[in-house]
Amino acid sequence: MNRLLGITIFVLSLLMAWGWLEYDDFVHQPLNLPPSGINYHLQAGTSLRALADDLQQTEIIQKPILLEILARWSGQAGQLKAGEYYLPADTTPTQLLQILSSARVVQHSLTIIEGWTFRQLMKAVRANPVLVKTLDELDDQQIMARLGYENDHPEGRFYPDTYHFPRGTTDVEFLQRAYRRMQKTLQDAWTERASDLPLKTPYEALILASIIERETGLPNEREEIAGVFVRRLKRGMLLQTDPTVIYGMGERYDGNIRKRDLTRDTPYNTYTRKGLTPTPIAMPSGAAIEAALNPKAGKSLYFVATGDGGHYFSETLKEHNNAVRKYQLKR
Repeated sequence: MNRLLGITIFVLSLLMAWGWLEYDDFVHQPLNLPPSGINYHLQAGTSLRALADDLQQTEIIQKPILLEILARWSGQAGQLKAGEYYLPADTTPTQLLQILSSARVVQHSLTIIEGWTFRQLMKAVRANPVLVKTLDELDDQQIMARLGYENDHPEGRFYPDTYHFPRGTTDVEFLQRAYRRMQKTLQDAWTERASDLPLKTPYEALILASIIERETGLPNEREEIAGVFVRRLKRGMLLQTDPTVIYGMGERYDGNIRKRDLTRDTPYNTYTRKGLTPTPIAMPSGAAIEAALNPKAGKSLYFVATGDGGHYFSETLKEHNNAVRKYQLKR
């Protein structure tokens, strides 16, 4: 009996040693991942057993029981958090559990471009492969109602920037975030605005900023163009800015503005109607908002594109007409 007991203990010791070596090797060996790593999505409500089985089925690990033992031994079995995680190629099982319990989920991004219209924004939102779509069948008014701003026109209301978000974020959450950012930016700039502006509300500042945004892509011109528009508004002059005409043309715009387009009246034609347009015509940057509320002092009332991305500014109509002949008609 003693001899049999000794043999049994010896065999059990060998098995335990072999098991420990296999476990230790499993813990420290990298998972079976591609050289570029992978994004792994841990669904909400997934148990430790389901996680281990899924990793085995996808051939990331071979023995799921060892992962369960490691998770329970390390105390991480109940700390796993749902989300999408990036697993580098050299991730070990120990690191895997640390990653899945960290809540440092993968962040995706979508950029709202300065000068985009709401139509362009929604096209980008609907094309994004990560955002959860809930607005695809809705028109503009219905979208704003779903966001909680049913009385607002959508144009110009969303702040241009690059936004980062985890998988599972809805299109509503994304747009609400950009909307709130624009509201805060506009209100902060409004409180620091210059005195004696012909703007009665922050919304009028947003409209003017959108026109400035569409008129120039040069940062050093924004305040000067804002100064021209502010002086024209104060004098009751027509703004006469092409981007507003283009916006009013809608689908009719084919890349060119003709004389008949300048004379055809629309609510957005600043060649036929005085004052600001009824809504913004694009999403202005923070810099355009700052320019609208802090325009550059001066006497210029006109400007014309020079063909190199910039503009020539004039104080008199005669000087402006000469500039038009030089930079536009000859070109």
